Amino acid sequence: MKYLTIIIALLLFSCKPNADKPAVTVDDLFREAVNEVEGLPNQVAQWITIDGQIDMPHIVLVSGDEEYRSEEAMPQLAKILSEHHGFNCTVLFAQDPEKPGIVDANHGTNIPGLEALKTADMMVLFTRFRALPDDQMKHIDDYLMTGKPVLGIRTATHAFHYKDAETSDSKYLHYANFYKGDDEWKDGFGRLVLGEHWVNHHGHHGHQSTRGITAPGADGHPILNGITDGDIWGPSDVYGVRLPLPGDSQPLVLGQVINRPGEQDENDPLLGMRSTDSEMAIEKDGKDKDGNPIKINLKDPLMPIVWTKSYQLPEGKKGQAIATTIGSSTDMLSEGVRRMMVNSVFWGLKKAVPAAANVDVVGTYEPSRFAFHDDAHWDEKNMIIATLAK
Repeated sequence: MKYLTIIIALLLFSCKPNADKPAVTVDDLFREAVNEVEGLPNQVAQWITIDGQIDMPHIVLVSGDEEYRSEEAMPQLAKILSEHHGFNCTVLFAQDPEKPGIVDANHGTNIPGLEALKTADMMVLFTRFRALPDDQMKHIDDYLMTGKPVLGIRTATHAFHYKDAETSDSKYLHYANFYKGDDEWKDGFGRLVLGEHWVNHHGHHGHQSTRGITAPGADGHPILNGITDGDIWGPSDVYGVRLPLPGDSQPLVLGQVINRPGEQDENDPLLGMRSTDSEMAIEKDGKDKDGNPIKINLKDPLMPIVWTKSYQLPEGKKGQAIATTIGSSTDMLSEGVRRMMVNSVFWGLKKAVPAAANVDVVGTYEPSRFAFHDDAHWDEKNMIIATLAK
């Protein structure tokens, strides 16, 4: 077992895409940050680091959701950012502390390695309803207090949740999606930082896809460089948001709800949907605030699926957030989705956004369809974190 542990740990440090190593690596910076906390991480690789160029920013990508396969999407995005653009990346994963180094998306109370945010220049967050312990949440809170940029993907609008809020002694209950305090944190992290928390599925989940079109007034925005109407597409449905979005939020992309022409195919990662599907949904059945049945117009208004927003934690520095409600691992098969994410990182860091960034997939990328799985699935899958850097 001792030798297996060493081998797994070494895999982490050997899976670097660039042959020429910088004098100081992300691992070195991360190790300095980790050494500041009590105790060292288990020698089993509990995160992956991918070195870019020494003079480029450090991006920390935080995965941890049960449904949309962030554990697949975030390593691929990190590889694109590092391989094609030289960013230094650290990717973190949900895991059972009793089984370190193995992805367990259902384990909602542990994401090791958040100390990496001490040296981060940008955070990419893709979590869902996490109830992290205070010692982990502190790293997220400290990061946000600095006002550094954030890219929130899909379920990041409802990134945190404490089911036992009434009995919990956590200092970070205000981050929860359903926090109802009468203060700046009402509706939690999602609303305060990104601009919205969980509202609903605007489209028919698993049956209607999302097609992105440029929002009025967003023409020429750098995040949309190289992106035209229809380039952003994914089989995940449009999320509902409350309009108008708060503060200085600027919608960049609106989501058309697109019908699937055929039957759902459970064996297809895209569930039978394709980017060539063209029939836009008009309405769906719903209920008003009193529970009475109504027809909901899906064409007017269209929901924003990408927007920017300034954020500021109480007593913290002002920062910039980018939110996108499209972005499951299968959505990232779309070149337009990958380009939007890469452009968002450049823009968030106040770097010139390429006119047509290289967003080619790095290595083999065969994402799973979005779905919930029981604990036995993750035990059987045995997804070793160290191997995800390859």
